[in-house]
Amino acid sequence: MQILEQLKRSVAIAKKDLRIYYFRGPVVIQGLLIPTFILISFSYNRGLSFAGLAPMLLVMALFFTVSAITPVIAPWETRMRTFERLVSAPISLWAILLGDILGSVIFGLTISTIIIGLITLILGVGVLNFELILGTIIAAFCFSALGMLISAPPADKPSDIMLFSTIVKFAFLFISGIFKPISTLGNLKFLAYLSPLTYYNDLVKTVIGNVSEIGVKTDLLVLIGFSLVFYFVAYFWHKKNLDKRF
Repeated sequence: MQILEQLKRSVAIAKKDLRIYYFRGPVVIQGLLIPTFILISFSYNRGLSFAGLAPMLLVMALFFTVSAITPVIAPWETRMRTFERLVSAPISLWAILLGDILGSVIFGLTISTIIIGLITLILGVGVLNFELILGTIIAAFCFSALGMLISAPPADKPSDIMLFSTIVKFAFLFISGIFKPISTLGNLKFLAYLSPLTYYNDLVKTVIGNVSEIGVKTDLLVLIGFSLVFYFVAYFWHKKNLDKRF
């Protein structure tokens, strides 16, 4: 019963985040324009088909949208003293973090639904199936939890965290096999398996019609593993640094 009450408060946190941080022009632009420009730069004069580019667009859009705000919520609310009021309220820290993640997941899934609809319209075939739905939900949670992990240092300046966040996100982006197949990475191949993006990218590519390099079941299981690791490490790190935020 206590857990149910905490989950209800997590939903309230998610609603607050969606109202304050998400569905605003700059966030939507970051989630859509950055992946689009990267995609255009990569595909220019390469003669690649939309079917080959569609997985990249979906993966990057989800990754950038769900990780756009979660890294800066904690430092921003620390600076505004609202984080202090939250932790003094009858809500557990794990529920606060879960609420922040939930808001990000809802926003990311909304953008992903638009992208999937666009892919379906252009390709003329349905790409939506159970594996893609489940994988997208898990990946959204995973990428959002990564954002919460990045926000764990007790900073009160969002700019400090955003610098670190940008480095981490682009590092994951370029080692994940999105732009080149994992098999072509040579001695650096092992780095690809350290990125959660690798597994969501493989899953999306498989669903849209390309050959899987890992396997859908493995993709889902590893994404779940990354999600749990990111969330619990973020929780314990935030808990350890809680006193330093006040």
